Amino acid sequence: MATCALTCADAKKIDLVDYLASLGYHPQKVSHPDYWFLSPFRDEKTASFKVNRKLNVFYDHGIGNGGDLIDFGTRFYNCSVSEFLNRLAGQLNQNSLSFHPPTQASKTEFRPTVRDTFSAGKKRENPDGKIIIMGDRPIASNPLLEYLKKRCIPLEIADRFCREIDFLLYGKKYTVIGFKNNAGGYELRSENFKGSSSPKDITFVDNRTDDVAVFEGFFSFLSFCTINKNLTAPLSNCLVLNSLSFFEKSRPLMEKYKQVHLILDRDTAGIKHTRQALEWNIDKYIDRSDFYKNRKDLNDWLVHHQQGQRQSLRPGRHF
Repeated sequence: MATCALTCADAKKIDLVDYLASLGYHPQKVSHPDYWFLSPFRDEKTASFKVNRKLNVFYDHGIGNGGDLIDFGTRFYNCSVSEFLNRLAGQLNQNSLSFHPPTQASKTEFRPTVRDTFSAGKKRENPDGKIIIMGDRPIASNPLLEYLKKRCIPLEIADRFCREIDFLLYGKKYTVIGFKNNAGGYELRSENFKGSSSPKDITFVDNRTDDVAVFEGFFSFLSFCTINKNLTAPLSNCLVLNSLSFFEKSRPLMEKYKQVHLILDRDTAGIKHTRQALEWNIDKYIDRSDFYKNRKDLNDWLVHHQQGQRQSLRPGRHF
């Protein structure tokens, strides 16, 4: 049977959650209207790919990008729009998909990174999908202390860079660990929550050295500090991207230093960006992921080596 003609407008009416299911991807968590998936673009253990089913759009926190079904399909299959529409038409002819128009809303209303809202120091009403930061204090709640213990991060190290944050989302209060970025926003984490408040930005820790270590997420950075906690010499300057979408944008900052130590995740996206930097300048950029080559990231390495292998973390074993 010949495939039917399919327009972009038609494609955008196809339910994105149903489409992902047809590819074998199912949500790990649902908090209406948000459906959280393990990203189809890389291997990961914590769902960071969000679909807002009401607006029928997605946002991948790992790459800092999102869009509609066409944006997803062209990236997923690495093809043109017309090639994806032809593929999609074939799936429709096989009755494997159905049209499910979202409720009417402007695409710009979707805020992929949930946000806080402040004006002149006063908090506004809490609109759906926006984070409102209510307050911060030193980390003290038992669930967060247990979470740090599970991630093998000593409290004295977490206290140097993180705060305990209360925020509201969809009218519900959450308490999480917050890691502040250069623009004043927070990366927010707990055992059951992963998100960020606006504005999204990098975090730079200036230790006044001539090199810089680059991390994808702040738990890898905290792991780096943990592994080197007994080191007497100053640590490298540290750049925490908080999203790989800031990697190329941070190149001018990285280029200021004699050496750039890349401590990115060992998933598809992290390896791709590491290779990209090595192509920029193999003498300046150094891939340090061999240190944790059998693990997803530095924190994963730390967790699996903490128990029974404390000698691996003795002074002198550092980057």
